[in-house]
Amino acid sequence: MKIVKKVALVLLILVVLLGIGIYGYLLTTKPQYEGEIQIKGISKETSVYFDEFGVPHIYAASEKDAQIVLGYVHAQERLWQMELIRRIAPGKLPELFGTRALSISKFFMSLGIDEASEKAIANLDKNGKPYQLAMAYLDGVNQYVENGKTPVEYTLLGIKKEKFTLKDVMNTFGYMSFSFAMAQKTDPLLTDLRNKFGDNYMKELGVDYSYNTLKIKSTPQQNQEYVEIAKAVADLLDASPVPPFIGSNSWVLSPKKTTTGKVLFSNDPHIEYSQPGTWYEAHIVSPENEIYGYYLAGTPFPLLGHNRQYAYGLTMFENDDADFYQEENNPTNENQYKTATGFADYVVKNKTIKVKDSASVNFSYKQTHHGPIMNGILKDFVSEKPVAFNWIYTHEANRILEAVYSLSHAKDVNDFQKNIELIVAPGLNIMYGDAQNNIAWKTSGKLYKFQPGVNPNFILNGSNGKDDKLEYLDFAKNPGAINPSWNYVYSSNNMPEAIDGYNYQGYYLPEDRARRITQLLDAKNNWTKEDISKMLVDDTSPVQVEVTQNFMTAIDVKSLSAQEQKAVEILKKWNGSNKVTDVAPTIYNKFVYFYLKNTFKDEMGEIGFAQFLKTHVMKQSIANQSKIKNSLWWDNIATKDKKETQSEILTQSLKKAIATLESQLGNDINTWTWDRVHKVEYKHPLGSVALLRPFFNVGMFEIAGSNEVINNVMFDFSEDAEYTIKAGPSTRRIVDFSDVENSWSILPTGQSGNPMSKHYNDQAEMYAQGKFRKMKMNKKEIETTSTKLVFLPK
Repeated sequence: MKIVKKVALVLLILVVLLGIGIYGYLLTTKPQYEGEIQIKGISKETSVYFDEFGVPHIYAASEKDAQIVLGYVHAQERLWQMELIRRIAPGKLPELFGTRALSISKFFMSLGIDEASEKAIANLDKNGKPYQLAMAYLDGVNQYVENGKTPVEYTLLGIKKEKFTLKDVMNTFGYMSFSFAMAQKTDPLLTDLRNKFGDNYMKELGVDYSYNTLKIKSTPQQNQEYVEIAKAVADLLDASPVPPFIGSNSWVLSPKKTTTGKVLFSNDPHIEYSQPGTWYEAHIVSPENEIYGYYLAGTPFPLLGHNRQYAYGLTMFENDDADFYQEENNPTNENQYKTATGFADYVVKNKTIKVKDSASVNFSYKQTHHGPIMNGILKDFVSEKPVAFNWIYTHEANRILEAVYSLSHAKDVNDFQKNIELIVAPGLNIMYGDAQNNIAWKTSGKLYKFQPGVNPNFILNGSNGKDDKLEYLDFAKNPGAINPSWNYVYSSNNMPEAIDGYNYQGYYLPEDRARRITQLLDAKNNWTKEDISKMLVDDTSPVQVEVTQNFMTAIDVKSLSAQEQKAVEILKKWNGSNKVTDVAPTIYNKFVYFYLKNTFKDEMGEIGFAQFLKTHVMKQSIANQSKIKNSLWWDNIATKDKKETQSEILTQSLKKAIATLESQLGNDINTWTWDRVHKVEYKHPLGSVALLRPFFNVGMFEIAGSNEVINNVMFDFSEDAEYTIKAGPSTRRIVDFSDVENSWSILPTGQSGNPMSKHYNDQAEMYAQGKFRKMKMNKKEIETTSTKLVFLPK
């Protein structure tokens, strides 16, 4: 027994010593927030003040010096994130994650983002400011790579640090642009449904844009085989270690709508949650420029920003800039495909992917003038008919680096809007407000029209010469508004007004958020910063109330149990609020899931229905179908001897929802509060390993909000006991031009991507509670509340 005790004591001591050793090692990886660092390339001493939330305020003798230092401090907080995102487009994730990342790498390599980046770099003016300042930023990043600390993720995965290049920057923008597209998730599914059931079924899904009744106002200026494409691409994006962009809100109020007589600007881009989060904040002051910006990992210029003169932000336009084309092989030569002018040779691309702990993988794919053939690239897509993917980003010259530089260096509102034309893709609503009392929005993207009768919501004919005949629109036609008479501009990913009578194709979100935003903004003209902060976390949906009322009138109340009747009463009294203490949203969302399942799954099948739940078309259809008593979709085609009615489907769905909630939450309906099922965890790519989860992941947090309310916290409808919250506001910003030095912001978790930094998760509780913190610009205040890190010329 004594020997056993001694052995146990020795083991305990060894475990303690190991723990001390690991902790000691982790302490050496912490970012440096004070002291001195010598660095090459800067002309004079540069001071960086890290405020109480870790935001660097960089004061430099020149903009070049500032960019070098920005690169260095950005890398010390987010080098691992930079590493991940730069590897997606060129297909290098398998070097980190092995064979499980092969599918996503094959797909992104075939898109041609890497090649498009090379072309864009070749066309850059090497003497221009965008190029020179981008290279200065990369100089700072690479000096950290060479001399700085190694993130713990590199050590765990055995990664060697390598320098970053301008192509890495361009590939990051390319991945961001692709993540905006919805065509790859929607077109194949809709094509299968149309081929199987016809156009009348499609019309009830709103594919003809008839459901887009509230539009953003401008001022003058066959067999089921394609759904596998949609599923495969959606699965790849879901599995990506870097979050895709999804939606957004923004509104900018003119002085006539505010108590101060100055512009109020707000923006909250909706992006899939991750840890670290999407944005890195930095405030740069030099003789040439001042900007408080939000930066993607590994990029030199901010996509969101403000200074004392103007503010800008973005939402997703949701326009259609990608299309699928079904090609036709030459029946006598498999190496050729049919075009309008005859047969043409496929271009064959040969690629090699290096794989961790395994042999390299060689693969090849065919390409037409439309784009890469998806057969063989996308998992489970085995159709004999070749389908090509066409994306404008890789077909047109794209000057996105110059465009993003210009956003943060505009002279005035006209200069700002002019430079948006440089962005071919992605389509964005770029929002603007300034100290001269101007407000504006303008869409980016090279827009085009198809021939009459061609609907790009479906897979197109690649060989008839009609479906790919495009008319490009002049940039002046892009939707937008400057200083409109209604005194505000807004965007919530809903559809803009027609362009010369033409409804521009896209995958717009339903009007839920737009209705709430305009309802609130139209109601008064005395807005304050505090009012805007409350509006940004508003969780009420007038549309959900209408849907509930429509559905409840169709329910067969006489067939309901006492518990089910109580649920109906709760829903009938609901005001659309989605607060953590509410019971109604718990019932509503489970009921909607079973309504969708019982209505659409029989026609769509298991795979098609799962994909349908991920589309904007699904979101568009709910409110409108609630009004269609005799919808074609109500009938369950699996029952051959009867035709189901709206009442039968909805009553069946409500009963199933209540039974499911009873099994998950208990029999006391008053305890079914939203906080029990609506929680968020911010997940790190390595947090999927159970042992590492507590170290890398942040949360669990009970959180208010829901799908398509202003506080747009997104999840997929499901039967599960808890909803997996996938996405939401990636930041909430308010810029007040009456007091710009006291503007507000918040991040979901924190500034740092280093788990040992106190800024890794120091904003998480505040964000969950709907609170804000200051975006500081007053130098005296910054100096007295910050730590100081001085960079000296080497």
